[in-house]
Amino acid sequence: MQRLPGVGPKTAQRLALHLLKRPETEVIALAQAIMEAKKQIGLCKECFHLSAEPICEICRNPDRDSSTICVVADSRDLIALEKTREYKGKYHVLGGVISPIDGIGPEQLTVQALIQRVSKQKPQEVILAISPSVEGETTTLYLGQLLKPFTKVTRIAFGLPVGGDLEYADELTLARALEGRRELD
Repeated sequence: MQRLPGVGPKTAQRLALHLLKRPETEVIALAQAIMEAKKQIGLCKECFHLSAEPICEICRNPDRDSSTICVVADSRDLIALEKTREYKGKYHVLGGVISPIDGIGPEQLTVQALIQRVSKQKPQEVILAISPSVEGETTTLYLGQLLKPFTKVTRIAFGLPVGGDLEYADELTLARALEGRRELD
């Protein structure tokens, strides 16, 4: 249980003890549901988001704006952006970020598929929505250089969370907030 993301030793112990107390039929049903999901869910052939179909619901949707592609590190980021209900374009899921220390280079990600997709579909804009970690910045800069010959490349703004105080923000967050500023409407 501790191997699951975000699950520490205490939570893992709590989960294990909970499962041991449940009736065997419930535990078997949970195990079967996990196995079934693992068998049925794959990656969209277009954007590499999780999907039970060869082409995901977002890519199949004719109402989505094909003139923009939002590049994210993984499906969790795509889901977070979808929850905002603000972005109406298409996506591309990289499957991670470049991290030489972890042995992850562009070859382990869907970078080549992205370049082929952009050169073929010719979107008006590619939005890089990758977290501003060291690895995320490396990935963003790398993709920006590769994609600029094909289309306009932008990145999402970073800054202060709603309700956050300036005095508690670190220097990098404040710098990003200043860089991402825009004119008042």
